[in-house]
Amino acid sequence: MVNFEEFKKIELKIGKIKEATALAGSNKLLVLKIDLGEEVRRILAGIAKSYSPENLIGKEVVVAVNLESRQIMGLESEGMVLAVGTEKGPILITPEKEVLPGSKVS
Repeated sequence: MVNFEEFKKIELKIGKIKEATALAGSNKLLVLKIDLGEEVRRILAGIAKSYSPENLIGKEVVVAVNLESRQIMGLESEGMVLAVGTEKGPILITPEKEVLPGSKVS
């Protein structure tokens, strides 16, 4: 179990996907450029089997922004896009209505 104080340390924000490309050498990973309001970050996401890059442009997603960056297949990933794992693959978590990039999830 994670106590509430530990959970509060995770910073979740809404990001808008500006660019999406397939990662060469991977059939699972996409490289996303995500606008978080005050900055744009590169985040690698294992969603390529469920989403084509061209259909992601402009989509708003929930991003964990205060994770340590991580090297994946030689590229730095600067956060994590939240998704629900299903039998048919991941489904991105998105806001019901349009919000400003960088808006905090509470």
